[in-house]
Amino acid sequence: MRTLICGSLAFDSIMVFQDHFKNHILPDKIHMLNVSFLVPEMRREYGGCAGNIAYNLKLLGGEPLIMATVGDDFAAYAERLDAHAITRDYIRHVAGTYTAQAFITTDLADNQITAFHPGAMNYSHENDVRQVPDVKLGIVAPDGRDGMLRHVRGFHDAGVPCVFDPGQGMPLFSGEELLECVHKSRYVILNDYEAELLQSRTGENLATLARHVEALIVTRGAEGSVIHTASREIAIAAARPAAILDPTGCGDAYRSGILYGITRGLDWETAGQLASVMGAIKIEHRGGQNHAPTREDIADRMKDAFGKTF
Repeated sequence: MRTLICGSLAFDSIMVFQDHFKNHILPDKIHMLNVSFLVPEMRREYGGCAGNIAYNLKLLGGEPLIMATVGDDFAAYAERLDAHAITRDYIRHVAGTYTAQAFITTDLADNQITAFHPGAMNYSHENDVRQVPDVKLGIVAPDGRDGMLRHVRGFHDAGVPCVFDPGQGMPLFSGEELLECVHKSRYVILNDYEAELLQSRTGENLATLARHVEALIVTRGAEGSVIHTASREIAIAAARPAAILDPTGCGDAYRSGILYGITRGLDWETAGQLASVMGAIKIEHRGGQNHAPTREDIADRMKDAFGKTF
């Protein structure tokens, strides 16, 4: 089923600091912070929420369509999408801009400090989800602020069920705008910090927010995730990874499992467990798109972790 993934396409420059941030930041001097982290290890990866989600959904056998805006430097990324048979029909080139760039520094405790240049992402509102035919499900992942609002409203107007995934973009919205996006979406997905921020900004607790949607999903890293539905809360255990190398893109991998589960009609427990497996596979590899399991490999991991397949 065609799933329209609205969000960023970005190049990620990922650096590893061989220590802990907390050892170099003085809490009583935070008002005059001036720190420099030596990062002898650096690599440049293909990323962005839309790119990562689409890549993982393709691994599962889904049919992802990316809607994003990109800059003059996008050629190498375009070749990569073509190589993986991910369509570029709804990716708009904005001349005179850079593709979004993330500069991510990770310490030995997997804490991250990120600087992000949006570039062409600021023009995401020029895309219109209503112009894409035969879409069965949409997701609005972090993107330009105006674009995210337009996409949620567009999916709602078109009658296409939508996942609202505000991520790092949440501070861009007022409480009223966040409530509008929740009310006009079928599903909401957040990490535990974002869930706290959503409650703070809207003045509504998770139980109240969950009544507006079919499912409100909160990821909790190594502690797994919780899926809130109208009738119950479903606790999903974290799948055990063989190694923990890089958390970048794990949330996006998780989301691909949820999207696949929705489009295939899986029950929430199974969809959440598949999402957990996708996150575990990703964290075993550096970068957001360097893991390459077959669908059979994923099914085997699912059976090992949860005693079932998908």
